Amino acid sequence: MGKLDGKSALVTGAGRGIGRAIALQLSAEGARIVLNDLDAEPANEVVEEIQKNGGEAVAVVGSVTADGFADRFVQTAVDQFGGVDIIINNAGYTWDAVIQKMTDEQWHAIVDLHLKAPFDILRAAQPVISAAAKQEKAEGRIVHRKVVNISSVAGVFGNVGQANYSAAKAGVVGLTKSLAKEWGRYNVNVNCVAFGFILTRLTEAPAGEGATVEVEGREIKVGVNPQVLEALKTAIPLGRPGTPEEAAGSVVMLTYPEADYVSGQLLVTGGGFEG
Repeated sequence: MGKLDGKSALVTGAGRGIGRAIALQLSAEGARIVLNDLDAEPANEVVEEIQKNGGEAVAVVGSVTADGFADRFVQTAVDQFGGVDIIINNAGYTWDAVIQKMTDEQWHAIVDLHLKAPFDILRAAQPVISAAAKQEKAEGRIVHRKVVNISSVAGVFGNVGQANYSAAKAGVVGLTKSLAKEWGRYNVNVNCVAFGFILTRLTEAPAGEGATVEVEGREIKVGVNPQVLEALKTAIPLGRPGTPEEAAGSVVMLTYPEADYVSGQLLVTGGGFEG
C-alpha cells in the first residue's frame, strides 16, 4: 500500500529533471499521474516508465501558458482518473538579463510561465475540488488534497539578472499563502517549496560555452559560470548542489497524509543556503 493510493496528481514540466523525479516518486506511492511537458518525446518516455513500473499515467503535451491549457490539463485528470487530488506547479526555465537589458518579451514570458500559469491551473481546478469537497462533507468524510507550488531562493532572496524570475517566484509564495486561506475550507493543503541550486540540464552546462536549450522557438542560454558554481558550493552549508531526486523528495513529502496539518508554508530546499 502506497501513501497516495487512489490519488490523482497533476505535475507540470515533468518530462525531465525535477518534474520527472516528482512524477516518478508520486507514482511509486500509488498516485495516478497526469504529467505535462512542452515536448512530446520526454513526456511520453516518463509515461512509459511509470507504466512499466506498474503505475498509471497520461501525458498532456504543450505549453502551460497556452490558451486553454489549464482547462485541458484539469479535465484530463477528471476524465482519466475521476478528479484532482494533487497539483504540483513545477514547469519553468529562466531567461536572464540585468534590468536595463531585459526586454518586455523576457519579462512577460517568465512571469506568465512561473506565476500566471500556476494561477490558471489552480483556478481551473477550483470547481472540481469544490464539488468534491462538498460531496465529501455531505457524506461525513474528510479528504485532504494537496497543492505544492514551486518557488526558488531567487524569489526569497533575489538574484542578479533575474528580476523577472525573482518577481514571479516571489509572487508564487504570495499565491500559495492566499490560496491556503481560501481553500482551507475544502481541506486542501497549499504549500510552496523554494529550490536552491539543483543540478539539472539547465545548470550543469558551463556558462559561456554556448550551451542553449530551445523553448517555444527561443534559444535560451543555460549553464552556470564555473567560478560562480564554486562560490555557490562555498555558500551552501552542505557544500554541494542538490539532486533532482532530493528536490523532488521535498515536494512529494508535502503530499503525504503526515502533512495533513501543514498549509500555507514555504519550505526552502537549498542545503542550508540563506541568500
